[in-house]
Amino acid sequence: MVPNKDHQTALPIKCDLTLIYASSFLIAILMATVSVAGLLYRTTIYPTEELLRAFVSNDVVNLFVGLPILLGSMWLTWRGKLVGLLCWPGALFFVLYNYIIYTFASPLNWAFLFYLALVMLSVYSLISLVASIEGKAVHQRLTSAVPERFAGGVLVGLGLLFFLRVIGVIANALNNGTLIAETELATNTSDFLIAPAWVIGGILLWRRKEFGYVAGLGLLFQASMLFIALIIFLLLQPFLTTAPFAITDVMVVFTMGLICFVPFALFVRGVVAKRT
Repeated sequence: MVPNKDHQTALPIKCDLTLIYASSFLIAILMATVSVAGLLYRTTIYPTEELLRAFVSNDVVNLFVGLPILLGSMWLTWRGKLVGLLCWPGALFFVLYNYIIYTFASPLNWAFLFYLALVMLSVYSLISLVASIEGKAVHQRLTSAVPERFAGGVLVGLGLLFFLRVIGVIANALNNGTLIAETELATNTSDFLIAPAWVIGGILLWRRKEFGYVAGLGLLFQASMLFIALIIFLLLQPFLTTAPFAITDVMVVFTMGLICFVPFALFVRGVVAKRT
């Protein structure tokens, strides 16, 4: 996909996005490769029952949720759509969150190198993309057009909830002298790392700062896609592994997701309404 120069001139960006398109395409290729490999060679890549339960279903989710939202955001940006540009960082953040978990939980095999590469590429692409967005222009377009207080409050609340949950899990394990399973520890590590981004982004959006408008939709997009991905994961897990069907968990995740879906939808509506 060669960047469309005519469409890009309508977007609030400071520089050419060619390298970011290239790195994001590489991320998509690596995601597809490791996900398909995980499904075809599951017992080799995931040698324990714990790893199978944690990642086989997630490989399907990455193929049918993570990959489409990344490519879809890139395509909308190429078409000159502001909503695509602002969602693109969220799609990269979704990839980063997932492969932090893979990296921390996986044994040292060839797949680990791919997971590590995905984390590094996601960090590079995410930082480069956000730095390329003209915050002042986004601020001017979206001021009072999006639900700053509502969306910011939801991001802060979710971030604090995830952060405190991680602290609670660690404190409970230390108090009882128990070990945390590798996959659970990896998930908590990823939660611990991404939760501050939600809190900071939410506070800046609440205070109507430039970076809050730049990051707000992406953070809501990432959080919404994480809830959707987790629901699909829980529904697939009994069919692909020996895990039981957890209907209660599905309902809890869906209820929490609704808290995020509503401000995300309102934010998208505001961005689309203010397109130029």
